[in-house]
Amino acid sequence: MHAIRQHEFGPPENLSYEEVPDPRPGAGQVGITVRACGVHLVDTMLRRGSYGGPFGLPELPMTPGREVAGVVDELGDGVEPNWLGRRVVVHLGMASGGYAERAVANVTDLHPLPDELDYGAAVAMVGTGRMTIGILDVAQPTPDDVVLVTAAAGGIGTLLVQAARNTGATVVGVAGGDAKVARVRESGATIAADYTAPDWTDRIRESLGDRGVTLVLDGVGGEAGQAAFDLLAPGGRLVLFGWSAGEPIRFTAADLFKRSLSASVALGPGILRRPGGLRGLQERALAEAAEGRLVPAVQTFPLKDAPAAHRALETRATVGKVVLVP
Repeated sequence: MHAIRQHEFGPPENLSYEEVPDPRPGAGQVGITVRACGVHLVDTMLRRGSYGGPFGLPELPMTPGREVAGVVDELGDGVEPNWLGRRVVVHLGMASGGYAERAVANVTDLHPLPDELDYGAAVAMVGTGRMTIGILDVAQPTPDDVVLVTAAAGGIGTLLVQAARNTGATVVGVAGGDAKVARVRESGATIAADYTAPDWTDRIRESLGDRGVTLVLDGVGGEAGQAAFDLLAPGGRLVLFGWSAGEPIRFTAADLFKRSLSASVALGPGILRRPGGLRGLQERALAEAAEGRLVPAVQTFPLKDAPAAHRALETRATVGKVVLVP
């Protein structure tokens, strides 16, 4: 089979398309013919060798990839025969061989795919979708809220815009560039703004009139996240889930007290303590997509073009969830 291999940490060019032996399932595992595999921002950090999270860096050489969807084509010992030929999606874990034509997964981690979901959408929901559900559990948007979503054309941002609108909230989606702003409008944002424009916060204030932003959902940080934080009205809530710009929003307890703000984090160990854990979040995300309440945006690249996919993701040239197709 063909797979993406990495022998050294560094730039996207270090991802090479190679022919490698097929992986074989062990006891309690299945082999999967991969139809779609997800690309995550964490993948780019692992590739660079700059990941500083709790799981550490993988040993090299490696095949990256966390999320795959496809068809079960081989069974390991002890696996029920009715899994053979089924459409499935699975989150493999960090750098666990997803960028490939075939993958191996524990049968206990599989989610059967409903007919309503295609492979790309399933990959988006099992990873990006589960994070979105986790953020919403913390944020709890209501019909009375004015919700501002940064990076609203991204994989998580697109879903957050839809989910907030589903509650009846007024949604302000901000993204970089005209094309992305247009996609934010298509996702259902009440107000869509380009945060590369120098006066974007003034335009939002003008559009909202006498209403203020009551909830900010931010995974960007940096200048854009800081400006979004500054738009929060007294009594507002801030929910953080990353800083793709390279640095988090900076504020102090005094800042929160002065405006009666609250700040929460929707990442880390706390997500594991929720009812059902990560699998529960995955199941809820897939159900939302199957019922049509959340529709992920997906941008695909051929598997062999994984370097281009990483480059596009790092330069913010992508819309929605990035997916590789073998």
